[in-house]
Amino acid sequence: MSEVKKVVLAYSGGLDTSVILKWLQDHYQAEVVTFTADLGQGEELEPARAKATAAGVKDIYIDDLREEFVRDFVFPMFRANTIYEGEYLLGTSIARPLISKRLIEIANETNADAISHGATGKGNDQVRFELGAYALKPDIKVIAPWREWDLLSREKLMAYAEKHGIPVEMKHKQGGSPYSMDANLLHISYEGRHLEDPKAEAEEDMWRWTVSPEAAPNEAEYIDIEFKQGDIVALNGKAMKAHEVLAELNRLGGKHGVGRLDLVENRYVGMKARGCYETPGGTIMLKAHRAMESITLDREVGHLKDELMPRYASLIYNGYWWSPERVALQTLIDHSQLHVNGWVRVKLYKGSVSVVSRDSNTDSLFDADIATFEEDDGAYDHRDAEGFIKLNALRMRTAAKFRSKK
Repeated sequence: MSEVKKVVLAYSGGLDTSVILKWLQDHYQAEVVTFTADLGQGEELEPARAKATAAGVKDIYIDDLREEFVRDFVFPMFRANTIYEGEYLLGTSIARPLISKRLIEIANETNADAISHGATGKGNDQVRFELGAYALKPDIKVIAPWREWDLLSREKLMAYAEKHGIPVEMKHKQGGSPYSMDANLLHISYEGRHLEDPKAEAEEDMWRWTVSPEAAPNEAEYIDIEFKQGDIVALNGKAMKAHEVLAELNRLGGKHGVGRLDLVENRYVGMKARGCYETPGGTIMLKAHRAMESITLDREVGHLKDELMPRYASLIYNGYWWSPERVALQTLIDHSQLHVNGWVRVKLYKGSVSVVSRDSNTDSLFDADIATFEEDDGAYDHRDAEGFIKLNALRMRTAAKFRSKK
């Protein structure tokens, strides 16, 4: 252990990483550098600085990464309409490669020997953090306390914190272990407590960003969403930066009860796990982006994207953002978005997002003269359909003839 003199810790100031900070100091006798990422989690981050200072940390990094997070990670993912296992919008997964990137940058800046994280040995995040770190700095040492210590429950962590005078915020009014939560501009997640029983309904007072659909306004609200090359650039005619777009969509979606998800998912390490998620802005983004593509994207390109999306989603979920295959897929996806320009109008009402209109002045492939059910003045010759159908039926007709002889 003596070779580790300095460690960069991904530090939130919560229960797990507060205990890890003290444990690293005692167990490794190492200097700890803390890194706290502002990814738009909506919480005051200065208390993390105060806690780190009180713990004797000299080098404290608190970085505002909101714009980089949405612009360089969330938006590229949404260009692919990415969802995992049909429902999950990957709010936790997509933040991990950025955190890994910054951990390595800080390790290089401070000449640290190792990095450390608070991901458990049962979860996906340990894989995501470490795959990213090794991709960016192959020889970096990674310290994962959950794979080394015996503090394998929330109760043991809290007892350790009490013994060493580490302040811990209780995130549940009824006491006991807090929810295991992760928040950023894309989502907030909840695990643990009674959610470990898939039969138990989530408590209403658990949700932080969204009202229940029953309590949402009785009047619908419309949003005009403008796209440029697959990314949202303006809401209701107002140009915005990437992180501002997502923050405003979160506000509007949360107001109307949009974006709640209760999911049992398959973790990469092999187990099923139940989590609850709030992703109001992302839910709106996905719906609007698919609507924009519906009139600007070639049919076969769109279908190819849909075929590749589950693979792309698994790469992100499993931690392979920095892999060559993800980069290659991203190149194809980004090329497909060159003509995804225009606007979409959505309606928010009682937990739902509905597309009500869409248009592109420059790139629409929708031709009303061809698609009309009225007279089209010869734009489409109905007689062409006969040969088209017969050619496509040829293999089935041939097979049916041979089978009928048996």
